[in-house]
Amino acid sequence: MWPLISGLKGEWFPKTLPESSMKSLNGYKVFVSIPLILGDGLYNFLKVAYFTGKNIQAARTRNNNINTTSDNQNSQSLDDLQRNEIFIRESIPLWLACAGYIIFSIISIIIIPLMFPQLKWYFVVVAYLLAPILSFCNAYGAGLTDMNMAYNYGKVALFVLAALSGKENGVVAGLVGCGLIKSIVSISSDLMHDFKTGHLTLTSPRSMLLSQAIGTAIGCVVAPLSFFLFYKAFDVGHPDREYKAPYAIVYRNMAILGVQGFSALPRHCLQLCYGFFAFAIAANLLRDLSPKKIGKWIPLPMAMAVPFLVGAYFAIDMCVGSLIVFVWQKLNKKKADLMIPAVASGLICGDGLWILPSSILALAKIRPPICMKFLAS
Repeated sequence: MWPLISGLKGEWFPKTLPESSMKSLNGYKVFVSIPLILGDGLYNFLKVAYFTGKNIQAARTRNNNINTTSDNQNSQSLDDLQRNEIFIRESIPLWLACAGYIIFSIISIIIIPLMFPQLKWYFVVVAYLLAPILSFCNAYGAGLTDMNMAYNYGKVALFVLAALSGKENGVVAGLVGCGLIKSIVSISSDLMHDFKTGHLTLTSPRSMLLSQAIGTAIGCVVAPLSFFLFYKAFDVGHPDREYKAPYAIVYRNMAILGVQGFSALPRHCLQLCYGFFAFAIAANLLRDLSPKKIGKWIPLPMAMAVPFLVGAYFAIDMCVGSLIVFVWQKLNKKKADLMIPAVASGLICGDGLWILPSSILALAKIRPPICMKFLAS
């Protein structure tokens, strides 16, 4: 698409603007990816909400008709009964959960407006009042579908807070509020996953929670240091470098859109946004309503949106990985289903571990001794 839009320079956008400008080619890149992400996220959010409501209604009907407690106890194995007994015996008191939430809410209401004056304290209060309801919905939905919808809750908060805060403070207030809601809502489903693992492995929930607290405290030190290592070693966020930080660009421009409205878009970009939003919804509907043999070939809009921003190398990585999985499943499906998660984890870990020596080399101004030149045929 970009060569086609670049050819319209002078008609759709001024020739004098650099490509990195949001009123130039980069604006199309960013704003075309946003409706793909939003359309995919909205569809999956409504899908999860539907299944959540349907499941809750079915559970209520079942409880009204039969005594499920005795039936479950009779049908459960001894292993399950033992897991339940340990999990309930070591359960976390409700008063501790409530007290902890209130204390950390008060700290956030005081500290966050001091760190980011653009986000008023009453917005933080509203966020913490709404968060338990949203967290329950997200945790329940993640349990049914294995999909964490926290990012979609954050996007809604982003648009609302950006619009309410006005042009002067809207962008920063929207981004901070989005991060706040996303963090609170996301941790609910993450904790449920961890507690489920603890239940299966006969681990005390109190031990799990203590481990989470220790890990969070370590993360408060390690995460900023890791960030600054990246920030010093690489040109993070530059559109033409390795670490483009695509979601940072997306979320910032969502906030701008919430503040300025559609006036922030370059020419004909709004029509493209409508088209790609409709495509994201249609692709999801087609994938869910089609037979499984056909549905698996329908592209994922979310996976399409990222290469819009970061370039083709991301799509090539995804394509090569998918091709390996496809061939492996054809050769030995049983072994592939068992080993693919382990192989994928190894690739991710190997790639991540290389970042540390790469950062050190970059800080030392050492560049790879590689020279390539392409000559005319």
